[in-house]
Amino acid sequence: MDALTDFRLGQGFLKRLETLIIEETIPYLERALHDEIGGTEKSHAVENFRLAAQMIETGKCDGAFYGMVFQDSDVAKWLEAAAYSLLHRPDDGLKERVWELVALIGKAQQKDGYLNTYFTVKAPDKRWRSLREAHELYCAGHMMEAAVALKECTGDTQLLQIVCRMADHIAEYFQGEYAAAFPGHPEVELALVRLYQCTGERKYLALASQFVDARGASDYFRLEFKRDPFKLWSGEIGNLEYWQAHLPVREQTDAVGHAVRAVYLYSAMADLAKETGDEGMKLACQTLFNSIAQRRMYLTGGIGSAANGEAFTRDYDLPNDTAYAETCAAVGLIFFARRMLELDHDGAYSDVMERALYNCAAAGMQLDGKAFFYVNPLEAVPGIAGETPAHRHVRIRRSKWFACACCPPNAARLFASLGRYAWGIEDNTVYSHLYAAGELDLTATHGAMITLTTDYPVGGTLTYRLAKAEDGRKICLAVRIPAWSLHNRILLNGEPAYHIFREGYAYLNALRNGDTVTVEIDMKPRRVYPNKNIAGDSGRIAFMRGPLVYCAEGVDNDGDVLGLSVTRGAPVEVLVSDSIGGVPKLRTAGCRTADTGQLYSSKPPQTSDCDIILIPYFAWANRGVSPMRCFLPEKG
Repeated sequence: MDALTDFRLGQGFLKRLETLIIEETIPYLERALHDEIGGTEKSHAVENFRLAAQMIETGKCDGAFYGMVFQDSDVAKWLEAAAYSLLHRPDDGLKERVWELVALIGKAQQKDGYLNTYFTVKAPDKRWRSLREAHELYCAGHMMEAAVALKECTGDTQLLQIVCRMADHIAEYFQGEYAAAFPGHPEVELALVRLYQCTGERKYLALASQFVDARGASDYFRLEFKRDPFKLWSGEIGNLEYWQAHLPVREQTDAVGHAVRAVYLYSAMADLAKETGDEGMKLACQTLFNSIAQRRMYLTGGIGSAANGEAFTRDYDLPNDTAYAETCAAVGLIFFARRMLELDHDGAYSDVMERALYNCAAAGMQLDGKAFFYVNPLEAVPGIAGETPAHRHVRIRRSKWFACACCPPNAARLFASLGRYAWGIEDNTVYSHLYAAGELDLTATHGAMITLTTDYPVGGTLTYRLAKAEDGRKICLAVRIPAWSLHNRILLNGEPAYHIFREGYAYLNALRNGDTVTVEIDMKPRRVYPNKNIAGDSGRIAFMRGPLVYCAEGVDNDGDVLGLSVTRGAPVEVLVSDSIGGVPKLRTAGCRTADTGQLYSSKPPQTSDCDIILIPYFAWANRGVSPMRCFLPEKG
C-alpha cells in the first residue's frame, strides 16, 4: 500500500517542488503539447490525436502525423501528472480540459480497441509489425498509467474504460503465434500490473507476466523482422543486451543496455515478484539493483553513462563530462527503488531513491519549472559541452522543449506524486522512506494520523506526532536512518527511545495517541571518495550534505572550476544565509592553479589559496552559462 491519496505535503523543500510542478510546470507542458511554446521544437502531440480521430470518423484527415513514433506517450504522462495535480489542488478548469482531452483520445480509438496515433494516421497497415522499434506497447502502457492515476485521484473512469478496451485488444492479439512477443521498450509490463491492481482483472497480470517471461527466452525480434522487414530507424537488431533480451530475465545479473528501458523492465519484474511471490524474480531484481547501485550509478543517482544507446556500459565506467544520465533514467530508477521497498524494507533502496530524487531527477528541471535537461553530466565546460563530437549530447543550458520530450512530463508525474515515495504502509507498520513534511491521514485504515515537521534537507531534525481518531490500535513507526548519517539521535516524548534497528530502519513499536518521535539526522557536510576503479575520478573528491550532492560552478568561483583543488582536511562551512534553490551553499578552503599560457610546461604552475564555493547539484545552470564540476582534485 502506498500513501498517494492519504498524504498531503506541508511546508518545506518538497512542497515547494510540488507547488512548482502544479503552478508552473503542468500548465507549461500543457501549452507545449498544444504547440503554444514559441522558439522551440513543436510537440503536435494533441494535434496527432485530433488527426487520428478525424481519420477514424471520415477515413481521411487534413494533416500529417508529426513527431516521434512515441509522441502519444507525452500526452499520457501529462495526463498522469494532471491527475495528481487535481488530487492535491482541485481545479475545475484543469479538470474540464483533462476530460476534453480524454474524450478526444476516445475518439481516436479504433473499434477493436487499438489506440495509437502514428499507426492510425501514418501507417495503418503496419500495426504490431515492429514491436522492437514502434513503441506501440510503450505508448499503451503510459496511457494505462494515466487512466489508473485519474481513477485513483478523481474517481473518474472514462480513460480507464478506454484503456481496458485497449488492454483487452492487446491480450487477444498477443496469443497463439504472437505469444512469444515482447516490446522493444518495456513500459506496458509495469502498467498492466497497475491496471490489474486497479481493476482486479487477473488477465492483465497474466499478460504482464507473459511479456516479461518472453524477453530473452524467444528470438521474436528476428522472427518479426523476417516475417515483415518493416523498420522505423535502422532496422538492425544489434546487441540484444541493448534490449535487455540477451537472457531470460531471471538469469540476468548485470544492468545492461538502454538505461530507461532497463529500469522500467526491472520495475515490472519487482511488481510481478510481489504480486506472484516469484522468488526467482525477486532474486533477479535484487541482483540487478545491486549491479546499478554498487557499480554502475553516478554519485547523483544518474544512470546510463554512454550517449551511444543511452546505455549502461561496464562496471565503474562513469565518466563525468560525457555522462548521459538521462532524467528519465533517474525517474525510472526511483520507480524501481520504490518497488524494491515493497519487496523488502531495506534502507539501501530508499537511500538510492532519495539520492536520485534530490539530485539527478531534480537537476533535470530548471528552478522556474519551465526548462529541462535531458542529459545530466557531472562536469560541463562551455565551448566543449555541446560542441565537440564526444560532448555533443551535453548541454549547459536547459531547453524549453525537445523533439524527444519524454523527460519533462516524466519528471512532472514523479514530483506531483511524492506521497507514493515518501511513505509506505504494511499491516500495522508505517514506513517513513523520505523525510517529507506533511500529514499522513490513516484514520480510515489505521485510526491514526501522523504529522511530520521538518525543514529537511536544510536541517536534520524530524518530528513525528501521532494523533489517533480513537484509542486502541497501536502503530509501529519505522523511520529510515540513511547509511550516510553517522551520528543520530532518536527520542520518544523527549526521552531516548527504545527501538529496533534493522536494515536501515529504526522501528518504534506500540506508539500511542499523542506520542512524539524526534529523530536527529547527521547533516554535517562530508567528503565523498570514489572507488579507485572509476578512472575519471582518480585523486578527486566530491561533497555531500544530507542527500544533496554539491558542485562548484564558475559563477561562484571567479569563472573557473578546472583550476580548483580542495585542501585535504579543510573544514567545510554551511553558508546558511547564502542559498540557491532554498538550500545553503558550502564553503571550503583550496587553491587555484594559474594558467601557464602553454599547452605543456616543464615548470610547475603557480597556485594561490582561495575559498571554494559549492552549490547543490540540482541547482546548477540556473544563473547563466558557467563551467561546473562535481569531483574536484584534493591536495595537501
